[in-house]
Amino acid sequence: MDGERCALCGCLWWYEVSQLHLGLVGPVPPPNGGMAMQTEQLARLLRAEGLQVSQVATNAPYRPAWVGRVPGLRALSRFIPYLWAVWRLAGKVDLIHLMANSGWSWQLFSAPVLWLAPLRRCPVIVNYRGGEAQVYFARSWNRVKPSLNRAALIVVPSGYLSAVFNSYGQPTRIIPNIVDQSVFKPAHDTSVSARPFTLVITRNLEPIYGIETALRALAEVLQTAPATRMRIAGSGPQESELRGLASTLGVDGAVEFTGRLDRPGIARLYAEADAMLNPTTVDNMPNSVIEALACGVPVISTEVGGVPYIVQDEHTALLVPADDPAAMASAILRLQNDVAMRNHLSAQGLVQVAQYAWPAVRERWLAAYYEVAGREPEAVV
Repeated sequence: MDGERCALCGCLWWYEVSQLHLGLVGPVPPPNGGMAMQTEQLARLLRAEGLQVSQVATNAPYRPAWVGRVPGLRALSRFIPYLWAVWRLAGKVDLIHLMANSGWSWQLFSAPVLWLAPLRRCPVIVNYRGGEAQVYFARSWNRVKPSLNRAALIVVPSGYLSAVFNSYGQPTRIIPNIVDQSVFKPAHDTSVSARPFTLVITRNLEPIYGIETALRALAEVLQTAPATRMRIAGSGPQESELRGLASTLGVDGAVEFTGRLDRPGIARLYAEADAMLNPTTVDNMPNSVIEALACGVPVISTEVGGVPYIVQDEHTALLVPADDPAAMASAILRLQNDVAMRNHLSAQGLVQVAQYAWPAVRERWLAAYYEVAGREPEAVV
């Protein structure tokens, strides 16, 4: 059972969460991308609360495996079973929580749910999470809107995405991402004095995440602070290119490409870090930033998309323009030389991230589920 305070009288309402059967549609690991990790985490936490959760993965493995190597055929082989799975899910659950993204993902995996589920009288909550929503809507709103109109509720994780939707006259409800504080918590390496100042990056190795900018910033930093080190945890299509750039810049001896790490591995990485870099060119509510904050690691990030909605420059993070290696290098050197600022960012980050812990987010999701399902939770005063 789960509780919520009544806004009128202050009495405690208890949610008998086992009353509801939730359908959860979204990607699941692997890979360990932000949306996949949030989907997996939400399912696990809701089940621990006693909620019945049935899932449909948007990235189910190809069967047989060789189909995944044939363009066109692979899309068809995944899409038809997906439609059938969604149809069956809508027939047995009280509502569907749909993890949605921009671009082709919206058309292939989100829109079909919004057209199929209502045919079975199953309401859908669209949990829209695409950091590229502004660009996508500018060219595709007329195609997106008819499907969105079929949603019972649209939920976004940040004020940034809420503002994007509002610019198209579409109301939303904000329920933030969840940070698992059983994994991501302060656990600083006790050998900190024995190692060099260490920067970490925990983003996929793709052009939109700006890793090239971070490498160029490091090259500038090393001219002043040659002992600085950088660890990049991620994988992706840019890996070979980025390794080559590190060599060209002469920083390869100061950079470690760790490959993709699991959640405990990321937490250990943060425990050995002095600062986290988020050099991205586009973002919504990056899990990597709130996980670093939860670990007490100071954050240097570009001020793009939803980032300024979750951190404040010089209070909970240092923010710099995108694609600006000089500005990022300056912020890195500032943190190296200003212990008081590092301590301030660490302490304020821990205060800020409390709103993303499960106890704070849980009640908001349960309230949304009951509202959309048209159910009244059992109440004990």
